[in-house]
Amino acid sequence: MLDLMAFNARKTARADEFKLWQDGSHAMDCWSAEFKRQKLDYIHNNPVRAMWVTEPRHYLFSSALDYAGEKGLVEVELIL
Repeated sequence: MLDLMAFNARKTARADEFKLWQDGSHAMDCWSAEFKRQKLDYIHNNPVRAMWVTEPRHYLFSSALDYAGEKGLVEVELIL
């Protein structure tokens, strides 16, 4: 992993030794309930897109179960 981050750092003048973040990744304000829901859905569906599970709530370390009204393994404070 360090070799890959070192390789990526050599391709840009903005990094010294290692580059972890991809270009285009940047912080965004979660300014509306709709925007928050969109981001939560994206995060919850990552294990589905990776084909680890068939439903977001089936991923053991996801908060999707909590947002579906049940209790998951991870302590969650709902944001909606």
